[in-house]
Amino acid sequence: MYRQFLIAMAIIVGLAACTGRSKNYRIGVSQCSDDIWRDKQNAELRMAAYFHDNVELCFAAAYDSDARQVQQIDSLLAKGIDLLIVAPNQMATISPAIDRAYDQGIPVIVFERKTNSQKYTAFLGADNYEMGRVMGDYVATRLKGRGRVLEIMGLKGSSPAIERHNGFTDALNRYPGVSVVATLQGDWTEPTAFDIVKSWLSSHRDIDVDLVFGMNDRSAMGARKAYMEQRPEGRLPLFCGIDGLPGEGGGIQLVRDSLLDASYIYPTYGDVLLQVAVDILEGRPYEKDTSLMSAIVTSSNANVLLMESEEVMRQTAYLEQLHQMATGYLQQLSAQRTVTLLAIGVIVLLLLLVVALWLFFRQRARLHQERTQMEREQLDFYTEAAHELRTPLTLIEGPLDLLAATPTISEAPESAAELFAIVRRNTTHLSGLINKILDMQAGKRSVSSVADNSGNGTAAWCEPIAMQPSASQTLGSGQQEEMPTLLIVDDNADVRAYLRSILQADYQVYEAEDGQRGLAVAREQVPDLIVSDVMMPVMNGLEFCQQVKSDFVTSHIPVILLTARALSSHQIEGYESGADAYITKPFEKELLQARITNLLHSRRVLKDLWGSKDEEKEAASEETAVPTMEAVADAQPSSPFVMRFKAVVEARLSDSNLSVEDLGADMGLSRVQLYRKVKALTGSTPVDLIRKARLAKARELLQSTDLTVSEVAYKVGFTTPSYFTKCFKDEYGRVPGDVREVKE
Repeated sequence: MYRQFLIAMAIIVGLAACTGRSKNYRIGVSQCSDDIWRDKQNAELRMAAYFHDNVELCFAAAYDSDARQVQQIDSLLAKGIDLLIVAPNQMATISPAIDRAYDQGIPVIVFERKTNSQKYTAFLGADNYEMGRVMGDYVATRLKGRGRVLEIMGLKGSSPAIERHNGFTDALNRYPGVSVVATLQGDWTEPTAFDIVKSWLSSHRDIDVDLVFGMNDRSAMGARKAYMEQRPEGRLPLFCGIDGLPGEGGGIQLVRDSLLDASYIYPTYGDVLLQVAVDILEGRPYEKDTSLMSAIVTSSNANVLLMESEEVMRQTAYLEQLHQMATGYLQQLSAQRTVTLLAIGVIVLLLLLVVALWLFFRQRARLHQERTQMEREQLDFYTEAAHELRTPLTLIEGPLDLLAATPTISEAPESAAELFAIVRRNTTHLSGLINKILDMQAGKRSVSSVADNSGNGTAAWCEPIAMQPSASQTLGSGQQEEMPTLLIVDDNADVRAYLRSILQADYQVYEAEDGQRGLAVAREQVPDLIVSDVMMPVMNGLEFCQQVKSDFVTSHIPVILLTARALSSHQIEGYESGADAYITKPFEKELLQARITNLLHSRRVLKDLWGSKDEEKEAASEETAVPTMEAVADAQPSSPFVMRFKAVVEARLSDSNLSVEDLGADMGLSRVQLYRKVKALTGSTPVDLIRKARLAKARELLQSTDLTVSEVAYKVGFTTPSYFTKCFKDEYGRVPGDVREVKE
């Protein structure tokens, strides 16, 4: 069964894991630096990945460090990427790492910056030479063919810096009136541009510049801040850059706000980049070299471009929100599908378990039936064999007894008499063995019969073992009803025998050898009092006492604990368990007898559950007067059993067929249990109490209603008015009509 369970669980897990998705791809993205341009491109890559749910992107930024980028590329390769997208920090230093990836069969896409190696799969980027040339023409036109220009380069050795410088220089060579006063080496960052321009201004105070060209917008803004610090009172030159990013602090906004005179949009196109990567991985056609379109940004078109870019950003944010919602829905759908599959699996497992349990219990029942049949056959065999042996033994014992009485045996020689004695002694021994076998088989049959009839084998020992009737139980049934019943619970047979010998003359005695068996006897016989040892196996006396006091059937029974534990703490423990008395060993029999007598006497007060007698009866002698409910409460604490019994009887007073069996069924007790419980608590039988209750209710109706005597009789459960009148007169000393006249 365990193996089948594991197989079923494996099938369920496999079904839950099956998603039907295509092959997954892991794409590594190695950025040479970390700036707003690359943040925008990375965001576009992630956005494009939403449409390719089988693509996983792994990003790494080198922060303009060649060594760090080489290490990151090798780390991406170690992770097992399927394709590498890389923007080289410098042309020569990063090429070996790119070549290693390409040589391992991993496709390589070089974007934005070039490498001096031809080992790449595809290249995407704008034409940096064209950017430099266009910006050169714009500067010459803006200065109307005459002026001084300060150029700030990008990172030394990077392809964009080299190509932009070449395009810018070639364009200005066509304008002799425009001169480049200095070309400063930067690294694409604003702080570096600020520092180098500040240093240059400090050493060239006599040179005025008409325009500063930074190879990106950050370099141009760094130069502007340096000019504002060094020459706050002087005329600021014009500042131009490249990138033209949208959003807060981007190049388009800087041009609109006149902080830059012009910029050139350097496109990121992350979505195009990812599409080329997916085309390569899935074997679709692609362009090896892709040149991205771009445009210049001036004050004339900055507002329009900014509005368009803001709209694109808004739509992008909305798309991101929709993607998150869709992702959440898909996760819920996936979870629901998993739960559904697991639920189906659990149902299948439950069905398998039910079938397995059914087969198991069916097999167990079959084995039990076979074992029972075999035991029955064995019992029948031994019984028949014993009976077959007893017949010839009887025929042997009889003649031997007759021979023993004849003079022949008495006068026989000593050797013959000894042989006769041996024969007779062994015959007697054999007869005893046969009798034991018969008794044992009879006992086994009794146990088996009880177990089969009750349906619960644990009840089999209750009658033949737990209850051992004493000599007093052989008295007539009338005398047994008058004798109080006691239960002795002790694991020592000699102690039980001693207690029985001193108590059986006055009480009907039951016995049990431990607390568990004693509890079963107490529930069955409902004795008037229990005497129990404390130290016993299976269930000790303290636990036994607690069980007795908490059981609905036996809660009223007084319990005396007998023990050798004489410390005060032991006695406290005994009383806390519910014991009514605690007697230490050794004890005097008179003490035990007196304690039993007192406890039983305190429970012999007659309980009137439904009111007192009439005035004439109340004037009777104290010896025969019925105590009031207050006297009953003083004699015994409030009993839930009494209240429930009273409520059941009152609810069924009009039922003329009401019997003790009916009351017992309503209260969940047998007839014997109910009789003994009521008798012990009230001193009256259930039949007497029913009659008293009916008469009390009848008296109340006669005094409070206009019903006739006959109507009252039928209403309280009497079948004939004449019998009702007789009982009423016996109870109250007057006929019902007299009560009605007194009322009037």
